[in-house]
Amino acid sequence: MAKCEVCSKDTVFGNNVSHSVRKTNRYWKPNIRKIKILDSGTPRTANVCARCLRSNKVTRAI
Repeated sequence: MAKCEVCSKDTVFGNNVSHSVRKTNRYWKPNIRKIKILDSGTPRTANVCARCLRSNKVTRAI
């Protein structure tokens, strides 16, 4: 599942554009990490994007 549980960042759709300006479909997935976090004092596993980890939006459990 490519979705962050903190910020709800999800897959984004767009186009590949060639030199001759032909367009084909493509998508970008967020950088999701499965980590152990503290959720109101109890540790649990969550899918969190790297940006939320870097900006300390979650507390990691040890």
